[in-house]
Amino acid sequence: MQYISTRGGSDPMSYSEALLEGLAPDGGLAVPAEMPQVDAATLERWRALSYAELATEVLGLFATDIPRDDLAGMTVRAYAVFPRPVVPVRRLDADISLVGLSEGPTLAFKDMAMQFLGQVLEYTLERAGSVMNVLGATSGDTGSAAEHALRGKERVAVFMLSPQGRMSAFQRAQMYSIDDANVHNIAVEGVFDDCQNLVKELAGDLDFKHAHHLGAVNSINLARITAQVVYYFWGWLRATDETGAQPVSFAVPTGNFGNILSGLYARLMGLPVHRLVLATNENNVLDEFFRTGMYRPRGAADTHATSSPSMDISKASNLERFIFELVGRDASRVVAAWDALADGGEADFSGEQARFGEEFGFVSATSTHADRLATIRAVHEATGEIIDPHTADGVAIARQHLDDGVPMLVLETAKPQKFAETIQEALGVDLDLPEDQRAMMDAPQHVTELADDAAELRTFIERHALR
Repeated sequence: MQYISTRGGSDPMSYSEALLEGLAPDGGLAVPAEMPQVDAATLERWRALSYAELATEVLGLFATDIPRDDLAGMTVRAYAVFPRPVVPVRRLDADISLVGLSEGPTLAFKDMAMQFLGQVLEYTLERAGSVMNVLGATSGDTGSAAEHALRGKERVAVFMLSPQGRMSAFQRAQMYSIDDANVHNIAVEGVFDDCQNLVKELAGDLDFKHAHHLGAVNSINLARITAQVVYYFWGWLRATDETGAQPVSFAVPTGNFGNILSGLYARLMGLPVHRLVLATNENNVLDEFFRTGMYRPRGAADTHATSSPSMDISKASNLERFIFELVGRDASRVVAAWDALADGGEADFSGEQARFGEEFGFVSATSTHADRLATIRAVHEATGEIIDPHTADGVAIARQHLDDGVPMLVLETAKPQKFAETIQEALGVDLDLPEDQRAMMDAPQHVTELADDAAELRTFIERHALR
């Protein structure tokens, strides 16, 4: 399996090469040269597999340059840190089930991919005799998941950018309480998109990138996307029986478009996915795009601080991978669209909008703070379960897109403890924290504050990077 760039200007890469490269040299994103296919007979053979075994099968279709036994060892180690079942699927009501993706060490769905990424990154760097300085941006959960997966790794240093004052207290503590020498937390003046822009600027400076061995663990890294594909297959296998290719819909809270892109990849591989229901919060650039075909990213001043902060994103990096599929994998059209975006602040795909649902299964809607509170209350009253505000966005939007006879699976985003203030507002209860989490909240925090300035960031990395 080879990987090419969405912008057509880079040589084909292996899975391991794409893993280490992050952003492609031409500024594009790595995508499979051909999407692997899974038939109905294979799906049925996978029903009895454990999560780690399923991950080996699915990831083995992408990581063809890694020996199968080595890959199997990595998936076993990655998911050994999760309780059993690794991904529980439980009913909320007759129409909707919740895919429990937040059982990992940082209580968020990002652990599902990041724990594997930590394994495969260490393996690949050892084979190459190299090091990596991971440069990432987080709106809340990616950072902590990456740091907990990579802390203490000898060949990896982590430089994680986060927006000052834009994360929950729990999210900040989960990141900033880490004191491993290879983890560097950097709080940037601005919003997530400013952090993401800095990452792209430095990754686009190829001389600096190669001189300092920069890599990425954000969802621009294809390994993250492929690892997330696994739980779409897992969810489908739990929600169906052996009577045939029964379609299932997935509702996905999303900001950077990585999680739901993995669902599109599963659908393109042959998984019977009926709808991919995209849920946004008040930062609803993606909802506007899927309703109108106009992609209009917003600036920092127009990016709202909301009660589902991990989705406070107005420029979705992974949308480029969908556009690549939408335009028939014509890289020149992707480049033209992104040139128009840079020049005029928008990219016009309104002529293709009808295809979003018909061909790719996408529907979308926006959830507000009031919707989140109402959904958290309704779910708690009906089931006794407490869901986090991002998952509440997903449940709220899922209810708008139910189809008779089609199971609806909502991808859980995080545990509610990470957003205690919103839970208190919704239910009037203070969530109890286990002793280790209370200690984390009280621990000293290690963070460097920087301006939204690429030169300052370069200087910091030069001072602390592995060589």
